[in-house]
Amino acid sequence: MTVRVVVADDQELVRSGFAMILDAQPDIDVVAEAGDGAAAVAAVRRHEPHVALLDIRMPLMDGIEACRAITAASACRTVMLTTFDSDEYLHEALHAGASGFLLKDVRRDDLVHAVRVVAAGDSLLAPAVTRRLIEEYTRASSRARPAPSARLDALTARERETLLQLARGLSNAEIAAALVVSEHTVKTHVGNVLAKLGLRDRVQAVVCAYETGLITAGTPGLSVAPSPGGDGPVDSPAPARDRPAGDRSLR
Repeated sequence: MTVRVVVADDQELVRSGFAMILDAQPDIDVVAEAGDGAAAVAAVRRHEPHVALLDIRMPLMDGIEACRAITAASACRTVMLTTFDSDEYLHEALHAGASGFLLKDVRRDDLVHAVRVVAAGDSLLAPAVTRRLIEEYTRASSRARPAPSARLDALTARERETLLQLARGLSNAEIAAALVVSEHTVKTHVGNVLAKLGLRDRVQAVVCAYETGLITAGTPGLSVAPSPGGDGPVDSPAPARDRPAGDRSLR
C-alpha cells in the first residue's frame, strides 16, 4: 500500500524538507503541503491521505485545532511536529486525537518510520516527548482527575497490568516478557483495554493510566494504584518507546 501524506508547517524549508524525505520513499506519496492549519484541513478533505504531519504552531488555525477537525471528519491519522521546549500546550493534542508526536530535529529514518507506523494504525510516542508531555497533561488536568479505580473497574487484573505496562512505554514484546505471556495474548489484552475504556489508541491508553491514578506522573519508581483484587505493582524493564512488537524505537 502506498501511504498518502499531507505535510503542514508554516516554515517552508522545514515543510519542503520533510516532504522531500518522505516523497523519496517508494511506499510514501506526499499528496499536498500546507502552510497553515486551515489549508491542512482543506488538503486532507481534498486528498484523503492516510497521515497528516501537523506543526503545533501555525497561523490562521494551529496544529491542534487542525488535528481536532481532521480526526473528527476523517480516518486520517495525525502526527504533531514540535520543538517541544517552546510549546506549553501539547497535552491538548491528545484530546484532539493525535496519534503521535515528533520533534522537528527527528532523524530522516525515524521520520519515515513514524509515518509508516501511524499509517498502519498504531501510535507513536518518542520518549524525549512522552514523559514531559504526560506530566504536563496530568498537572493541567489534576483537578478533573477521577478516582483511581473509577474507570478501571471494567478491566480484569491482567488487563490492568497490561495498561500499566503500556503507560511505562513498553512494546508488545516487552509486555509479553514482563507478564510471561505470548505477544498474541498481549495484543488481545491491549485491544480489550482500548475497547472497554473507549480509547482511540495506545497514546490515549497512556494518558488514561495517568488520569485514573494507575501511574502518578513525576513519582520516583512510578507510583501504581492497587487493583480492586489486591494486585500490586508489576515490575518492568526500563521505559522504551510505546511500539508494537517488531517496531524500531525512536532514539
